[in-house]
Amino acid sequence: MAVPASAGSGPISHAIFRVARLHRMLAGQLLRRVGLHPGQELVMMQLWELGPQRQADLVRLLDSDAATMTRTVRRLETAGFVRRRPSPTDKRASLIEPTPASHALRREVEQLWGRLESLATTGLSPDERRETLRALEGIEAALSAAVASPDQATGPTR
Repeated sequence: MAVPASAGSGPISHAIFRVARLHRMLAGQLLRRVGLHPGQELVMMQLWELGPQRQADLVRLLDSDAATMTRTVRRLETAGFVRRRPSPTDKRASLIEPTPASHALRREVEQLWGRLESLATTGLSPDERRETLRALEGIEAALSAAVASPDQATGPTR
């Protein structure tokens, strides 16, 4: 896709937008096959890795917002992949935990993430894959720093 002239001062940002959009579309196609929507698998990955979590902790871990997480958890609960139980340490909170039914889902999610990775990196050598990952991690670090310092990110552009 050609970069519009108005995006000429940010060709990398425009490429990130395009790649992220396509990656999310492809992930959505793959996830629908196992009954998930994009983002739900990330919640499940955290729960499989860390065990039961408070919803507020999931919001923080995934850099989400409370309303989105509430909808995501509700949908996962309706699908039978998570359940809520009272927190033993905080009577006001409940813990979200993966259900036994989610264990088969885990294998499917791991396989489809491998497929997504393979499709996204088709044609790249192992060295190019490592370099791409290194560059993306650098961009992520720079953007995280900019988000943490809003004045720097929203200041004058000239």
